[in-house]
Amino acid sequence: MADTARVTLADIAAEAGVSLATVSKVLNGRPDVSSSTRARLEEHLAQHGYKRRTASQHSEYIELVFHELEPSWSMEVIEGVEQVAHAAGLSVVLTVSGDRHAPAADWVDGVLRRRPTGVVLVFSDITEGFREKLRSRSIPFVIVDPAGDPSPDVPSVGSANWSGGLMATRHLIDLGHRRIAAITGPEDMMCSLARVDGYRSAMNAAGIEIDPSLIRFGDFHTTGGERHARDLLALADPPTAIFAGSDLQALGAIAAGTAAGLRVPDDLSVVGYDDIALSRWMSPQLTTVHQPLKRMGEEAARLALRLASGSTVDTPRMDLATHLVVRESTAPPRR
Repeated sequence: MADTARVTLADIAAEAGVSLATVSKVLNGRPDVSSSTRARLEEHLAQHGYKRRTASQHSEYIELVFHELEPSWSMEVIEGVEQVAHAAGLSVVLTVSGDRHAPAADWVDGVLRRRPTGVVLVFSDITEGFREKLRSRSIPFVIVDPAGDPSPDVPSVGSANWSGGLMATRHLIDLGHRRIAAITGPEDMMCSLARVDGYRSAMNAAGIEIDPSLIRFGDFHTTGGERHARDLLALADPPTAIFAGSDLQALGAIAAGTAAGLRVPDDLSVVGYDDIALSRWMSPQLTTVHQPLKRMGEEAARLALRLASGSTVDTPRMDLATHLVVRESTAPPRR
């Protein structure tokens, strides 16, 4: 077999027992190859570290991938990516991966066919096999707010979720609240766990015993926030304040409080997370943790373009600062 540094596609085809045309189809993400043959060839390509060398064959756009499009926060990420892409003379193409967090195999095959300049994935976690496929075609990728805990070599842009949870909870404690509930996102998402860990750290630092019944894992959506808040407010000893892991959940919590005959913030304080545009137009205006969603999109796009140009990245993992924005939805407790 040829030396790995000088391996050719013909060498790989001969080793795998297929034609050179079949290897070319797999490299280009063509669908007319059986899954078993594709998997075998991908294994040979990865084994020899084969990478496509012709950067000019890339399409001049950044592919921005969401597992779902939620306008309230997705638009800010889109604006950030588009701003950087436009400055570089590139377009942005939106894709919905069709799976909760991990893109499906047909999405990866499609990307190999389309060959974008770079890929930015939001709230995602891609398998090692998918990562190797993208790298073998010299398609750089960056994950925004990874769903899981990516390996150190996976480029990612996130925010200081633990600090955000700490600041939100400390604000409520400083107002005098002691029965503080937390409604966060899915339990398998790193940002959800980090925000709850910040909540726990603030409670522990203040010497406040944490009641497990006051911690709820939701879905970051309004309906889930309303459902969990309704259950919390029905407890024999309900919370006087709720820290919601997203502004949408906070909106649901306020709706639940209103339905229970409570006034925000007189009877119930609520803190959100994200600082989406809606938070400034709610009544009352929402106290929330500002997460720099637009800048996260900008930094992810810049990182993808640096990688596409062949530049090395010393720190592939970037966490941007968060800060608390105090508005009208929080006040000292009445009881």
